[in-house]
Amino acid sequence: MVMPTVVSDRMGTIDFIDYTNNHVFSKCQTDSLNTIKNGSLKHDDNLRGLANGKLVAKQMIGDALRQRVESIDYDFCEPGDEDTFFVADLGEVYRQHLRWKLNLPRVKPFYAVKCNPDDRLLQLLAAFGTGFDCASKAEIEQVLRMGVDPSRIIYAQPCKTNSYLRYVAQQGVRQMTFDNADELRKIARLYPDAELFLRILTDDSESLCRFSMKFGASLDSTDGLLGLARQLGLNVVGVSFHVGSGASDPTAFLKAVQDAHVVFQQAAAYGYNLKTLDVGGGFCSDGTFEQMANVLRAALDEYFPAHTGVNLIAEPGRYYASSAFTLACNIIARRTIPGGSAVSVSDSSSSMSDDGSVNNGDASYMVYVNDGLYGNFSSIMFDHQHPVAKILRTGGRTMYNSVAAHESSAEDAIEYSIWGPTCDGIDRITESIRFRETLDVGDWLYFEDMGAYTKCSATTFNGFTNEHDVIYVCSEPGAMALLGL
Repeated sequence: MVMPTVVSDRMGTIDFIDYTNNHVFSKCQTDSLNTIKNGSLKHDDNLRGLANGKLVAKQMIGDALRQRVESIDYDFCEPGDEDTFFVADLGEVYRQHLRWKLNLPRVKPFYAVKCNPDDRLLQLLAAFGTGFDCASKAEIEQVLRMGVDPSRIIYAQPCKTNSYLRYVAQQGVRQMTFDNADELRKIARLYPDAELFLRILTDDSESLCRFSMKFGASLDSTDGLLGLARQLGLNVVGVSFHVGSGASDPTAFLKAVQDAHVVFQQAAAYGYNLKTLDVGGGFCSDGTFEQMANVLRAALDEYFPAHTGVNLIAEPGRYYASSAFTLACNIIARRTIPGGSAVSVSDSSSSMSDDGSVNNGDASYMVYVNDGLYGNFSSIMFDHQHPVAKILRTGGRTMYNSVAAHESSAEDAIEYSIWGPTCDGIDRITESIRFRETLDVGDWLYFEDMGAYTKCSATTFNGFTNEHDVIYVCSEPGAMALLGL
């Protein structure tokens, strides 16, 4: 059985098995390590390796979840011991990188730090040789502290703070974006040696989070901006675009690449020899990635073929982070709704007798967990996500990755709504879901694909912490080797 490394960065102790001396890995997985830097991938062999890694990952994540929740003494534990926590599989990040290399071999990823600035995630990405898309001084500082060369950072923020511009000039971070004349004049005054990318407007109407209402220069303004940059003596080195976070329309990439090609030609008329195209983000970690990549790859091959010498970079965020993190939440309270809907108290049409006994109907439940929209489920409001609850542990049984853990469509399944811990009525995670199991206080739920725009935007509203433990596992030997585990 393959059992790669488990690493814990949480407070307290937990009895993890030491997997670090086990080297029984499939040849396909071991060979994948050598492909990370040289880019030569055997498609069929590596797809089999990725599938094997996912099977190992399920077991490791399940073991980590089980050992954590079973180690808690619910009668005597300290306040916060039963707090929500993450399990992060760094092997999943490794598999996503191989997947990127298979589908977009010419495009170098610059990870969007804002998506999830987890230190170990960034360390692994740095070991891959990726670049980093940073939007603030704090993000740039974090990446530089890891020893990343400033040339691997793009300050991809079209509206930059004056003091941040002075800071990046001191640190030697030269690459940055602009999309208007005022920003050009600011850069000319504070950092005239910067290497500039003209960010152009795109059609992001089919994306989860739209940016074009805030950023991007329209094609009828790009010629004038290039002329102003030349007049100010600034160094424009490339074009960038972003089709929106969580894009769903692959043709948006085609149109954006076509528009970028027009801007390259405009720049040449001003004597600029642009060397880089930044195709931004918008890539999801689900099955849509291959479709998106196919359209983008074909567009790049047509308009920016390899013989032109144009460097291609991208700014993926959720693509790397989302599927690597699983979140576990404890049920801290339960409200019984006899004979009514679990959606909310007001939706219940049932009644009780004066002594509180149920008069009619079968019960449904409102369950309250120790995380919510003001915490790691901020992605529901800010990122338009729909996390799906699964049962981790109930009635003394751990149910991770079992049929019983999933929601049920059976007629006798019990209806639940799931709520966060704050006193705000909007703090609802799930309006309605049905399980065969009866959940109660002390039971645990888990949510997969919780690595993107979750803990990075969590707050301390109502006094609840936004600092939660992360237990790291590593289901890929290649990732272990790169991290020196």
